[in-house]
Amino acid sequence: MEKKVINPWKWQDERSYVQAVEVKQTTGTLYCAGQAAVYPDGRSSTDDMKTQLILALQNLEQVISEAGYECSGIVRLNVYTTSSEEFFTCFDLFQDWIAKHGVKQALTLFEVKSLFETLKVEFEATVVK
Repeated sequence: MEKKVINPWKWQDERSYVQAVEVKQTTGTLYCAGQAAVYPDGRSSTDDMKTQLILALQNLEQVISEAGYECSGIVRLNVYTTSSEEFFTCFDLFQDWIAKHGVKQALTLFEVKSLFETLKVEFEATVVK
């Protein structure tokens, strides 16, 4: 796979995303459904944003890994949250996860009225290899 990041500016760097990603010569593309703070038994978390954020990222990582891909191959990430304000109180955890995996992704953050049951954050990813 050949991946090229397009960043006409530098300000997005401190926000842990890029403006665009061009991908050539892939051997596969994985489209992940929204991954949220859902336990293995199917129960939705009722915990705070920080706890849900950690579990949602763990779930995303598990799906990507079990499909035979790597998190560093994420090229598109949509974040859905019921509270942008609350999400940004633990944004450092998100940034640490992005840095840990060397992810360079185009990103869009959506504040939505609600997610399934008691969920507060959900990640939808496109991953290539």
